[in-house]
Amino acid sequence: MTMPDLETTWSMAKVVRDMMESHWRADLGYSVPNPATYPHLWLWDSCFHAVIWALLGDVRAARELEAVLTGQLAGGMVPHMRYGAAGPDTWLGPLEKTSSLTQPPMFGHAVRVVMEAGITVAPSVLAKAKAGLDWLWDNRRTKDGLIYVVHPWEAGNDHSPRWDSWGAPGPTKDGYDRQARTAWNKDRMRDVSFGPDGSGVWSSAFVVCPAAFNAYTAFNFRELAAVTEDQRLEAKAAELADSMDAFLWNEDERLWSDLAVVGGGASASIPISDGVMGALVTADAVKAQAALQQLDDPSRFHAPFGPSNVVRAHVAYQPDMYWRGPAWPPLNYLFTLAAQRHGMEGTVQRLKKATAAGVAASGFAEYWNPEVGRGLGAVPQSWAGLVIGMQ
Repeated sequence: MTMPDLETTWSMAKVVRDMMESHWRADLGYSVPNPATYPHLWLWDSCFHAVIWALLGDVRAARELEAVLTGQLAGGMVPHMRYGAAGPDTWLGPLEKTSSLTQPPMFGHAVRVVMEAGITVAPSVLAKAKAGLDWLWDNRRTKDGLIYVVHPWEAGNDHSPRWDSWGAPGPTKDGYDRQARTAWNKDRMRDVSFGPDGSGVWSSAFVVCPAAFNAYTAFNFRELAAVTEDQRLEAKAAELADSMDAFLWNEDERLWSDLAVVGGGASASIPISDGVMGALVTADAVKAQAALQQLDDPSRFHAPFGPSNVVRAHVAYQPDMYWRGPAWPPLNYLFTLAAQRHGMEGTVQRLKKATAAGVAASGFAEYWNPEVGRGLGAVPQSWAGLVIGMQ
């Protein structure tokens, strides 16, 4: 199969800039992921948008980052959505302008990229970013020192096979019913309890410590520490990374696996590429390399158009199905950072090449089939512009 050569087809930066411009909402101060499919602000999407604007040298990076944190609740939680249209398409908690759930806190990394691009970040934004991370630390940790989530939407990978054993509709002999799974996710909001400021604090049915969410939190503590020189943040990053190694490392899979707290259990160890993300923060180079090497292994995650989200040989692997097999631009971007951290230059170059091929073949899709590059989800999706950070 011949890979498209993106750089000889168009100017990467120009295509990304044109896409970002078409998704920019000047009245709201942020980019929508896709104007038709996703007309609101999502936490980690907009953090990645800030990264893209910064890579383009555009001061809207700071505005996008500020927009992420504008919805911060009184206690410090950063909601996973701010409603930019007439309201959400489902009930996401008792608040009128934002959801009551959170999402991977990628604002620490966004702050670092924006500042290192020479773009000014207001002190108030730095303070809010610290408060957002501290809220997770103070309100969402188990006795083992791990961060937990109270709904699949918080983890980002809401239809992952990892959640199947919580009673979520999974594959049947007739295929996979995405609408039924979405309805199940919506119904789980009934199980969430809320704090005085409207933040989700617990669930009677779904509480889990996801490996990737813990890695993202530790990574963002560390990224924010790098630009603020706040050693308290660095210490929390190291402590969380150590807890991950102690309680989430799965030696059989050579990955970090999720840990069930309320409900579920059996599916939490299904091998998905999120389990590689501990390499972003672990101090254990042996574990990091064992996980990262699977991105180059065709029997595990390596595919022609970027890493599959589920091990290719696993029965749960569905390369066209949302969070059950496709390649994702933000995951590829973070895998690249993890591989760079551990000096795995060959892996870095293969990730860059495969991601560029996937972006080109899919038309800057939200996600794509890693076997053939077929675009899936919303097309184009803003976070596919992260490809310019992988050149």
